[in-house]
Amino acid sequence: MEELGERGQERLFRSSVLVVGAGGLGSPALLYLAAAGIGRIGVIDGDRVDVTNLNRQVIHTSGDVGRRKTESAADALKAFRPDLDVEAYGELLTAANAVGLFRKYDAVVDGSDNFPTKYLCSDAAVVARRPLVHAGVLRFGGQLLTVVPGEGPCLRCLIPEIPPRKDAPTCSESGIVGAAAGVVGAWQAMEAIKLLAGIAPSPPGRLLTVDTLTNEVTCVAVRRDPACPACGERPRIADPLSPEEYRNGGRCVA
Repeated sequence: MEELGERGQERLFRSSVLVVGAGGLGSPALLYLAAAGIGRIGVIDGDRVDVTNLNRQVIHTSGDVGRRKTESAADALKAFRPDLDVEAYGELLTAANAVGLFRKYDAVVDGSDNFPTKYLCSDAAVVARRPLVHAGVLRFGGQLLTVVPGEGPCLRCLIPEIPPRKDAPTCSESGIVGAAAGVVGAWQAMEAIKLLAGIAPSPPGRLLTVDTLTNEVTCVAVRRDPACPACGERPRIADPLSPEEYRNGGRCVA
């Protein structure tokens, strides 16, 4: 393809991506990043594969039930592409390890499944100065926002604080169609590929929403908030270990 070419492919092979979560979003993202020729991929997840995961977490099989998701994902990626450098972190992402880990990679894909980790990813990406492809998925659709520190808004510009529990149902409470997670996760991989290859990068500050039930796709501009505590003119989150922003073992809370 003219937009990619040999130079773009070489850039991908020299690049690295960290995927947070090897679940419904992380599974397709990991597979498509590997297929695109990314040279080094890291995956961090503290969970183990459960049989209820298999409808959407397509990187795992029934034979992986009970295994650490990072081990299962790493084996699948190496079987798919033996030359791939895979780094597996079988632990939770916390305020203590996020910034240091993000700085080891050229970009981060957020495939986590809860708001505390998503805010931690956004804050750590801003501090580490690493682009982040944020996404969330529920029921038949999801949303996606590419965060480029210094160029556009972060997650806190869109939603300043973690929504109250009653306004943020989990996947187990509301359900999710596996194919919808596949669509959004694959789109995350595409955003990361564009960033790393330097081809037609999406303008920062565009919130993409996808509804696979109605086949509606919308794009809304998000402005950087000058008062944002993370990326504003006077940021207060200079360290994700800030007690004002994190507690409970490093998880960000409202």
